[in-house]
Amino acid sequence: MPRPRDPRNPAASWWYRAAAWVAFAVMRIQRWRFDVRGSEHLPAVGGAVIAANHTSFVDFFTTGRHAYLVQGRPVRILAKESLFRVPVFGWLMGRAEHIPVHRGAGATALASAIEALRRGELVLILPEQTISPSYELLPFKRGAARMAIAAGVPLIPAVSWGTHRFATTGRRPRWRWRLPVSVRYGEPLYPGPDDDPAQVLATLRARMEALLHEVQLGYPGGAPAGAWWVPARLGGGAPTPAEAETRLDALRRSWRPRPPGRGAVG
Repeated sequence: MPRPRDPRNPAASWWYRAAAWVAFAVMRIQRWRFDVRGSEHLPAVGGAVIAANHTSFVDFFTTGRHAYLVQGRPVRILAKESLFRVPVFGWLMGRAEHIPVHRGAGATALASAIEALRRGELVLILPEQTISPSYELLPFKRGAARMAIAAGVPLIPAVSWGTHRFATTGRRPRWRWRLPVSVRYGEPLYPGPDDDPAQVLATLRARMEALLHEVQLGYPGGAPAGAWWVPARLGGGAPTPAEAETRLDALRRSWRPRPPGRGAVG
């Protein structure tokens, strides 16, 4: 259960607590070993954007876990709309008022996120928007910078590493007993209304890349040569960034935008 919340922060609804329990139960049952550092960069009160990398289907939850369980602060997740169509869990996500992002129609989701930030909530976004097959950072979309600037809140770089060994694109989920999971939060950016979103995004990406390299090099599981889950840069068997981009280009050509729904499902 999360610690008691600060009364100045919005409370987690019953549905949010239920959805969080389901997500975290998967980790508890497998007894994952979390190494979380930099949590002092998460604000105790007030709105903030947490921007995280995307290597697995559970990055949202590993990155938002500390704020909820330790600080008692619910984290609103921006996630692709298809996640909200997953039986049972997708319904819980919607009831918990996470924010679906419809491919090709993100303006409504952006507006909902800005509104939540102005209410003093934490909002989690994955700027790559899709799982990186190379496990390196993909190009970023500007939403994270735009919402932080519009709401006047800090932008916190974060990375999670290890959960792709459990569930990632192109591979069936595999039970991982006592899986090491590393989470890092970096020093916040404080973009102002006159800042260029592209420059803010470049700074964010540089900080996240530094954090990612740090956790990869210090990961308890090491970086076994040829292992499928280790980046090619470290001698692993993952696709190179160029190979990954070729795969994603083919995937993007197959995408068809779906009609947008409400910016926040609740």
